[in-house]
Amino acid sequence: MWRFGRPSGTEVLRWRCQGSPRDVCCKLHTRSLQKKSSTLKNDLLLFLQASILVTTRLSAVDRVPKKYINRYVQICGFNDPHRQRAYFTSRLLQQNEGKPGKVAETLIEMLYLNLQRESQLATACFLPSYCWLTCATLHLLHFTDTKSPIRTLTGIYTSFMRLNFGGEVITVDGNVSSQEQQNSLMLYVVRTVGKLAFDGITNKRTSFSAEELEQWVGGKTKTDEELQQLAVFRTDVLDFFLVPRNDHVTDPESGGRRYVFAVPAMQEYLAALYVVLGENKSVLEKLTKEVSEALGQASEDITSLLSILSKVIPFRIFAVFNLLKLFPKLFERVSSHSKGRIASTMAAEMFRSEDSFNEDVLDQVEQSLLGVHGPQPQEETYTRAFELYPIFMGGLLHYGNRRLLDQLGCSIKSHTVSQITRALRKHLIKESQKKQPPEELMDLLVLLYEFQNPRLTAEVLQSIKTINLSTVRMTPHKCFVLSTVLSCTSSSFHLNELNLSSCHITPELMQMLWPAFHHTSNLNLQFNSLGPESCILLRDLLFEPNCTIKSLQLCDNYLTDTGISHLLEALSGNHSLQRLCLMHTGLGDQSAQMLAERLGQHDMLQELNVAYNNIGDSAALTMVDACREHPSIHTVHLYLNQLTDVGKQSLYVRGGPRVKQGRRVKVLASVTEGSDISEDWHPILSVIGKNSLSWDRDRVREQLLVFLKDLEWGRKQHQSFWKKMHFRRVESVVRQMLSLLEKSSNTGTGTGTK
Repeated sequence: MWRFGRPSGTEVLRWRCQGSPRDVCCKLHTRSLQKKSSTLKNDLLLFLQASILVTTRLSAVDRVPKKYINRYVQICGFNDPHRQRAYFTSRLLQQNEGKPGKVAETLIEMLYLNLQRESQLATACFLPSYCWLTCATLHLLHFTDTKSPIRTLTGIYTSFMRLNFGGEVITVDGNVSSQEQQNSLMLYVVRTVGKLAFDGITNKRTSFSAEELEQWVGGKTKTDEELQQLAVFRTDVLDFFLVPRNDHVTDPESGGRRYVFAVPAMQEYLAALYVVLGENKSVLEKLTKEVSEALGQASEDITSLLSILSKVIPFRIFAVFNLLKLFPKLFERVSSHSKGRIASTMAAEMFRSEDSFNEDVLDQVEQSLLGVHGPQPQEETYTRAFELYPIFMGGLLHYGNRRLLDQLGCSIKSHTVSQITRALRKHLIKESQKKQPPEELMDLLVLLYEFQNPRLTAEVLQSIKTINLSTVRMTPHKCFVLSTVLSCTSSSFHLNELNLSSCHITPELMQMLWPAFHHTSNLNLQFNSLGPESCILLRDLLFEPNCTIKSLQLCDNYLTDTGISHLLEALSGNHSLQRLCLMHTGLGDQSAQMLAERLGQHDMLQELNVAYNNIGDSAALTMVDACREHPSIHTVHLYLNQLTDVGKQSLYVRGGPRVKQGRRVKVLASVTEGSDISEDWHPILSVIGKNSLSWDRDRVREQLLVFLKDLEWGRKQHQSFWKKMHFRRVESVVRQMLSLLEKSSNTGTGTGTK
């Protein structure tokens, strides 16, 4: 007998007919035990002719007569690490049609490093079922494609349950109860293991003692049949979900082993399913349900009886019976309150203040599979955030998942979904109006995506004016989530700002974000990994007739002169752009000359930032002259360029008021203007200070020393005490920045605030 992973829901008999070389497979569902006796007789005849029996139920072995079996073999999973690695490789390379891609190779390497650490995942992946779950999750996170069907994390876990428990019921001695729905194996899992998972999340625990397993999984069993069902469940199913901890941590009270879920996310999924199915009922809910069902079944009989007795019994007595008939309505009110409580639980778990500074939930899922690389925390954190738990609750309400669960005997009614959705809408709108950290906002978008309810998504997004995902590490799936969620809104919906700065966005991810770019007026893409090819997509975006982007920030992306030439092609056809930031994008004199030539084709631009590039005096003067002739440009940023003192002075003079209209172009080139302090010294130093640790430190230090020299010279030109004090104040700010650069160089830190 082979036991290979968790079952597909069938028992397979493989036999070799006498004198025949053919192998024949016959599937016998557990329900086949209810077949007619003639069919059972035929099955038994096949069994007697079989040479090999393969079953997924370990408890079924005891029911096979010993005289028919002379050898038992139990195979629980991969016993060859090379075969396991071959499985991971083939699955993760499917996305690239078998061709080894860089991303897939990196994922395989990181996954195997984590497995070699003897992590909990290594224990789980001994079973092929969990290998499939791991690969399916990594596919979702890193290989999501806009052309592929929409997939969700909840859908993957629900399909995993359907694969392993579809069609299975829990039986005792082969007998199936007439109430098949109540004996669904998956429903039994929810009421036992799901109850344990829910208790763990409620008390912030991921490991359990043997006594706790006995309390929650065993429950209050009363009959012999229930005890036998529990014994079968423990033999066949329990160790599929719960395994001993690999670190050999013992319970401090009893000294026994502690048990954890084979995959951490499974605890959150089963707890979510336990709640959504309404299994965590209060005593009042259970009582009202039982009484309501009893009265509901007897309602027709009561009505008939009252119609007969009304002729001989005084009318007042019927008031008692009318009260009884109202009891089902009371149950409906209690049930509606319960659904509202589920919605409030989802919202409360989503927006916990203590979880505000964690990684977003998709990064947490990835870390559970690939491990945490880099410096490890010295002290173990015993409390864990369960941020996937409310997201699973939302995903389970989607029709596709409910349909699969219904096949497993876990039914979620449509009116239940409607009640939860109505209550959840109020909570999400209320919380979304508050300013959320980027990671929490990403989690909210994932919840809306998993829910797959366009109407609810559109209503919640109407209350959000800004989506700030700064510093969130964007992956293909996160980009797809953002675009899909924003696509649920109408074409007239526009955010005030979509902030995707420092999000590791590449040219490939830009394609997936294209739909999201149509719903914002301020697009912030600074501090990413964009190149010249990204400017082609941005050019096409600005060329669109309905483009609403007013501000485009691209600083700290290596666009070069080639990229800028593509981007500037859009100026002639765009009528919305007012602010263009190209700071630290690798521009040279050629780009400055092109800007000067193309500015006249666009009459809406108001501010141009080309600071921290390689622009010299001549090109800078040409560009400023073009800005002076422009009808709306009022500010040009040119600091941290290759400008001489003479060039800076010329820029200051060129930026003066024009004779005809009396307006001036503000040129920010230095903290000084001649012998005076520039009125814009503070924004210049503020930008440099925020980015000094991430930019070229030698160049920043050189520019700060030039500023300091100019300030010292300007201070000597004035006799006024207050003027000198103003100069010294600015000098102290520059010196502090130089000191910070020096300290960071000595300590070797290389990250800054962006």
